[in-house]
This record gives sequence, C-alpha cells and structure tokens, in this order.
Amino acid sequence: MQQGKFITLEGIDGAGKSTHLTWLENFLNSKGIDVVTTREPGGTAFGEQLRALLLDPRQRMHAETETLLMFAARREHLDKIILPSLNRGDWVISDRFTDASFAYQGGGRGVSSDKLQILEQWVQGSFQPDLTLYFDVPIETARQRVQLVKAADRFEQEQDEFFRQVRAAYLQRAQQFPERIHLIDASQPLHVVAAALECIVQEVLFN
Repeated sequence: MQQGKFITLEGIDGAGKSTHLTWLENFLNSKGIDVVTTREPGGTAFGEQLRALLLDPRQRMHAETETLLMFAARREHLDKIILPSLNRGDWVISDRFTDASFAYQGGGRGVSSDKLQILEQWVQGSFQPDLTLYFDVPIETARQRVQLVKAADRFEQEQDEFFRQVRAAYLQRAQQFPERIHLIDASQPLHVVAAALECIVQEVLFN
C-alpha cells in the first residue's frame, strides 16, 4: 500500500487556516483520497487535555514548560494519529505542526532554536511534512477576524509585538525550507486563496 501524504497548515490565528483546511479536505476527497484532519496541540484525547491547559487564559507557565507540553502532545499525536494514518495510505492534514513551535515558542516566547531542534529530533527524528502551507496575513487583519468569532485564548491575548515575532519566525522558516513551506497571501479573497492552494497542491503532490 502506498504511503499517504502529510500536509500541514500554519499561520497565526485569524489567517484562515480552518476555512482552507475544509476546502483542502474537500478537494482531496474529490480526487478519491481518504483524508484524516487533525490539529495541534491536540488530535488525541491526551493532546486535547494538554491543549485545554495551554490555551486556558488563566494558566501561567514558563516558556520552556509550554514548549515541552507542546512536544509531549506532538509525540502522542505522531504515535496515535499521524503515523498510523499515513501507514495505511490515508493523507493527513494537520492544523499546525512543528513549525508552529519554532514560531510561537521560538519567535514569540524566545526559546532558543537549539533547544527546539533537540526536541524536534527527539520527538520526530527526520520525519517532516510532505507539504506545509503557510498562510500569511497582517497582524491587524488577523486580530479583527479572531475578535469576530470567539473570545481570545491564552495566546490570542498576547500583544501585537508577540505576533510580530511569531510572524517573523514563520517567514524565516519559509525562507529556510522553501521546497517544503509555501507562502500564501491569506489577506486575499477566499476564491483567490483557494486557486493558489489548488496550484500548489497539484504541482507539489500530484506531479
């Protein structure tokens, strides 16, 4: 049986990842592909419990504690959801993966890249997504979108400077891994973004 493909969606909250994840799932289904959708932190029962802690605005924790919890959830996610799904031939779409740790805990919290790389190697070895779609959007636009749909979680309550650092780290990752990470201007209308997504997925995964 052919191994499935692993696609990750990245970007700050308000970039439209959830909307485009649904579009991508439907697009792949139309190609006859079985798709598993998931998210980080979360995906497993254990991961969802950690997610509740990590996003709870009442929680205060050291940046490295936050980082370790993220990677703990990721280890379970890989073991219980991602790798078994890929091995049986399904494609997996995840709302965030390790690039988010380099952006949020690295760029936003200031955890050193060396420590993040050690955890990345420990938890996933050489395993990486087949394709990462990074949805880039101005901080102001993202905030306006989030405020329209829900109360802010622990990360969303951070100041604009935090998100500027997160965005800068994402852009740095995109420059570092251009073959894997494809940048999409998510401030454009939905149909324009969908057209860009279709071109990238066709070129990278179906050629």
